[in-house]
Order: sequence, then C-alpha cells, then structure tokens
Amino acid sequence: MHNQSLKLPIEKISPSGFIPASEYFSDYVIKEERIAFYLNGKKLLSVMSIPQEQDYHIVGFLTSEGVIDKPEQIHSIQIKDEGKSVWIEAKIHEENLKNLFREKTLTSGCCVGVAGNLEGHIIERFIETPLKVSCQKIFENLREFEKPSELFSQTGCVHKAMLLLENEVLISEDIGRHNAIDKVMGKAMLKNLNKTNAILYVSGRLSLEMVIKAVMHNIPIIVSKAAATYMGIKAAQESGVTLIGFARGNSANLYTHSGRIIP
Repeated sequence: MHNQSLKLPIEKISPSGFIPASEYFSDYVIKEERIAFYLNGKKLLSVMSIPQEQDYHIVGFLTSEGVIDKPEQIHSIQIKDEGKSVWIEAKIHEENLKNLFREKTLTSGCCVGVAGNLEGHIIERFIETPLKVSCQKIFENLREFEKPSELFSQTGCVHKAMLLLENEVLISEDIGRHNAIDKVMGKAMLKNLNKTNAILYVSGRLSLEMVIKAVMHNIPIIVSKAAATYMGIKAAQESGVTLIGFARGNSANLYTHSGRIIP
C-alpha cells in the first residue's frame, strides 16, 4: 500500500437510498500534507502536496518562477521533518524572488496556487525549435499517458504530468496539477536533461499559469486531456508554444503554432 493513501470506512448510497452491505465498505483516499519550502535558510512558503518527490518539487517551482534556471545554481537539497519540509541552498536571481512576493496572483489551480511571476520580463521569451511531431505520435503518447498509476487506481485523486524527452520519459503525480508539473520539471533539471524537443502531457486544464510554467522550462509542445482557457491560449500563442487540449480518444483541439504537428 502507498503511504500516500490510507483506507477509511465509508457508506454507499444510490438514488434509492443507502446500499446495504453484509460487511462495512472501505475505500482508499489520498493523504496530502502541508510541505514547507525553505530557501537559503528562510521559509519561502508552504504547499499542500503529496509527500513524495519533494526535492523535485522545490526545484521545479523555483525554476518556474525564474528564481533559478540551471542545476549548477543548486548547492544542496535536504528533506527533513519526516518529509514535511524541504531545504534548498542555491545561488538565486534575487529580483525574481522579490517578484514572487511583490504581487501575488491567486491562480485557477485545483488546489489554489499562488504565482508571483506571471507577468514581467521573465516570461518575455519565444520558444523556437525545429521539432516536428506526427498526429499519430501525439495519440500514441496519449495512450501511454492515460495508463493509470497504482495511486490513481486506488484513489482517483491525483493529477499527472508526463515529460517526453528524446531518450527518456518522466512522470510525476500530485493532488495539484501545478505541483505535478513542478515535480516532473524539477526531476528533469536535477537529471540535467535537455528539454529542447520535449513534449509535456498533463491532466489538468491549460490556464495561463500552467502554460507559463512550461514556457519557463522552454517546453515547445503541451498536450492536455482537459480544456484550455483564453489566457492560456493567448500565452501559448505569444510565447511560441504548440498547445493541444481536449486530447481524448481519437481527437484533440490544436490551438496554437500548428506548424510543429504534421499528418
């Protein structure tokens, strides 16, 4: 059994009332924790998250916010307090750290996230890559992405992010769609993997902050099973990201920069 889930007694109901059982029903539920992030000896913030891959999480989050941008800036990472705190020592971009707290934006995330660098110079970039991907490959990868993990099969309560690189596939899960992306991106950074021709598959909707996270990691193609918002599409168009939503079954919506997708 995963230590990220626990089994609880439940009752079951239907339109006709309570469902009788010869024995008690039980079900697995996700077990999230409040994880504290510490940067250079000072508390940065706390996040509600599954206590796994915490080192990847903090690295991905700081990179998404422009506070660090390469693994060489990281001096050390420690996970303490039985996984409930993460301590990172790093050479950081001080101005972007200040931006994180200067004006906070309450995001549209499923677990309510806070982002401070949604606007400003750190996202003024345009992703250019010769990457071309066939429609068939997009859907082949989707089939792989749709395979449920043991934790999802148990609880039905996690978002998933899958990063397809040239020679490796990375997968992370969390109760928050933002957290799942941060974890998989942090994993790629700590492995020092090249993301130039990467494709990111996510389970959550493609809102502004989700797209910006990918932009900060120079990801050229994002595919989601869920919808895209207007601001998410606008950000993808302006930053050179190929954005694909409603990828389900044998169809998907292609919103921006279709030149990377070939028949």
